[in-house]
Amino acid sequence: MDTLTRIRAFIDVVDAEGFSAAARRVGKSKALLSKYVRELEDELGALLLNRTTRQFSLTEAGHTYYRSASEILKEIDNLADLVRANNSDLRGRLRITVPRTFVDAEIGQSLIDFGREHPELSLDIVSDDRFVDLVEEGFDVAIRITRLEDSTLIARKLDDFQIVICASPDYIAKSGPLEHPSELSKAACILDTNGRSYSNWRFVGADGASFTVPVSGPIEVNSPLATLRAAAAGLGVAAVPDFIARPKVQSGELVSLFDDFLPRDRGIYAIYPHRRYLPTKVRTFVDFLHSWFRRT
Repeated sequence: MDTLTRIRAFIDVVDAEGFSAAARRVGKSKALLSKYVRELEDELGALLLNRTTRQFSLTEAGHTYYRSASEILKEIDNLADLVRANNSDLRGRLRITVPRTFVDAEIGQSLIDFGREHPELSLDIVSDDRFVDLVEEGFDVAIRITRLEDSTLIARKLDDFQIVICASPDYIAKSGPLEHPSELSKAACILDTNGRSYSNWRFVGADGASFTVPVSGPIEVNSPLATLRAAAAGLGVAAVPDFIARPKVQSGELVSLFDDFLPRDRGIYAIYPHRRYLPTKVRTFVDFLHSWFRRT
């Protein structure tokens, strides 16, 4: 049994967070995976996993080995992808981390369409609103809805994006018209706690300078969809992604506010680690999403 096979078994077990889950995922027996990992530990002379009947965790040596071994395996797989670059076949598993907002909205259809067009690829889509470390957690690509900041990662913009400030006509009629974003500090605002500065909403003045408005209100929730529903129910003013708010604004169920003060520096990006050899499956996925947003 070669070392590479043992390393793959170890990484499969860590990614699946257990031997049983890894066995189901890769189609090998739990006993065989356990044997491979034990042989790897014997070869290294170090314990990589703490395992009992109820608990599973990496040792300090296991953490170090996992990070380096994952990158080595990716480079090996990427070399194989490079050789197959002119082959239309795509194989293997593509691990994608995506915000829940993206998955739950209509634009989440882009992931389904990609899977339908490339059935030979196994998609492992993890919906998570937290900031995921791609390298540390073994993801191939991330979709992020954000302002782009300096990073060692590579980013490709898929589409423009902005936050829409909106409220129902009933709320506006009851509370009175809002003329300037600064008036939001006294309004009932519905806060989506997913944002880093969810209680300070950012705007841009006529001079191009940014300013923030502290906001508060009757509801705080870590879901933009719930925030949108609360605004539509007349409970206050909400700040939600434009691709979620658009249907209700177009129908008149919600009214958009302060359009001239909204920042234009956000986007939807595909993010992936900088590697010497970009896997064909990642390049194909990112190209597909870029085209999908252009078409849609």
